[in-house]
Formats: sequence, C-alpha cells, structure tokens
Amino acid sequence: MKKLINSPDSLITDALRGIAAAHPDLAVDAENRVISRAQPAAAKVGLVSGGGSGHEPLHGGYVGYGMLDAAAPGEVYTSPVPDQILAATQAASTGRGVLHIVKNYTGDVLNFRMAAELAEDDDIRVVSVVTNDDVAVEDSTFTAGRRGTGGTIVVEKIAGAAAEEGADLDTVARLATEVNERSRSFGIALHAGTVPAAGTPGFDLADNEIELGVGIHGEPGRARGEFAPVRELVAYALDAIHADRTVSGNVLVIMNGQGGTPLIELYAAHAEAAAWLAGRGVTVARNLVGNYITSLDQAGFSITVTELSDELVRLWDAPVSTPALRWGM
Repeated sequence: MKKLINSPDSLITDALRGIAAAHPDLAVDAENRVISRAQPAAAKVGLVSGGGSGHEPLHGGYVGYGMLDAAAPGEVYTSPVPDQILAATQAASTGRGVLHIVKNYTGDVLNFRMAAELAEDDDIRVVSVVTNDDVAVEDSTFTAGRRGTGGTIVVEKIAGAAAEEGADLDTVARLATEVNERSRSFGIALHAGTVPAAGTPGFDLADNEIELGVGIHGEPGRARGEFAPVRELVAYALDAIHADRTVSGNVLVIMNGQGGTPLIELYAAHAEAAAWLAGRGVTVARNLVGNYITSLDQAGFSITVTELSDELVRLWDAPVSTPALRWGM
C-alpha cells in the first residue's frame, strides 16, 4: 500500500491541519474535530452534518455560505462521537435552531440523536433529517433501511440556501425532507478502496467482476456482476433508480466519482446518462460531474437523480461558497 500519509494514526489530524491551511474562511477545531465557518453567520438556522472520514469532500468541504455551518468528521468510515457533534451544533447555533442532516447509517443516527438530546439541554432546538436515497439495498452492513449517499449533497445545498434566505427551522427541515424524498442514488464499484489502517482493499473482485449497488464504505451491493461497457453500467444504475421512483420531468444529475476514477471516465459515464434520460423525455436541468462523495480510492461511480421543482431549481442556483461547491458569489 502506498498512501500520502505520515501514519494511519495521524491521518485525520494531518488532514484537518491541511484544511485549516488551505481554507482560511473555515475554522478548524482540531481538538474537538469540528470544521465550521470562520465568521459565524448572522442569526439564521444552523446546518450541521458529519460522518466518517474518507468521503471527502463530504462533509467538511460543504461548510460555508449557502450550505453547512459546521461539520463533524469521524475516523475513517466511522461516525463522529456525540460530544463532537454537540460541539459542531454549538458552533452552528445562532439562536434560531439547528438542522442535523444525517446519513442513514446506524452509528451516525444514534450519535446524532444523542448529540441532539445534549443540545436540547443547552436550549438549542434541533431537528434531524435522515437521508436514505440509495436504492441498491434495503438493509446493509451498516444500516437498517436504505443508506444515505449522494442525495445528502443535494439536501445540504437546498436546505442551506433556504436557511441563508431566513427560512425558519421547520421550513428548512421540510425542504430537506422533500429533497430526500425526490432523490435516488445507485453506485457501482470496479475495485475497492483501501482503509489506511487496514492496508488492503476492503473487498476482492476478480478482474472481470464489479459490485452492483456498492455502499460508500465498500459495503456489498445487490449483486456481483460482470464488467461491461460504461453504457451498460450506467443503464443498469438508472434502471434501478427508475424502477424505484419514476424518473420524469426536470432533474438534477450528479455523476459522482468514488475517489479512484479519472474525470475523463466520469464524463463518458455522464454522456451515457444524459442519453438514457433524453430517450425517456427527461430534461437534465442541472448537473455535477466529479468527486463529491468518495470512498477513499475506490474506483467506480454513483449516480444521484433528484426530481426538481421550480423552487428547488431556484434554491440550487442560489449563491454558495464552500471548498467543494462555489457559484453565484
């Protein structure tokens, strides 16, 4: 294994040091492992998310104007602890309540719930929205019910824009819930990521095998399949999404790399997705192509499709300024 690290034990701390050096508009609390805005926002609903490290830019890369107010990065593929999430919640609170955006993984759900209870003791009102957009499997190694994956990014962006406009906590939570309900995702892995502390890939695939419906921690999907041209792989993913929730109207598409896929291949995959959607009369109104929620160095892609309304398009287009997303500023 060759990794650009000093040691597995110091990786998170070293990465946080790098984030602080690269982004002076962020405040990095290395002791509590919290990333927040260097200049706290004016009175507004605060947005907090978090989860295991290894999925960068999720979540710290989405802290900033128009998205999150704070994020709590855990150890690699491991939920942040309640005290850490509480510190992020306190950093995000301006007196108008805080929304927790939580991916549906058992550790994340339990620890965010405990942190919300602790925050309530500090007179911080917290509402939680759990994302569960992955259609690949109903239950998995880490979850009861569906996993939260790429749709989380859309939830954070839409909810963040509404909060910047001054919407109250209940309205922001309603929009976050609506976006989650409108979003579906599916991922395919060509080879596994390698957790630095383990030193070996998380699972083995033969040269002609792929994992259909893989999770962001390398969890198994719905089947092992045979490697095929990108057109067939994209069609498989979109067929699974379409079977779960009919894809129609105007949509946002995120063609996401998992950390080990060249951008040229992601654009080739996006071309096939655009053709598949156009063939069914679906308009790709907005899109992202690149690495937005990764799995260390795992090769493959995931597709997220969100059905848009006029209000959601407006909120998606609203200004945002974070390390990973920036427009309109």
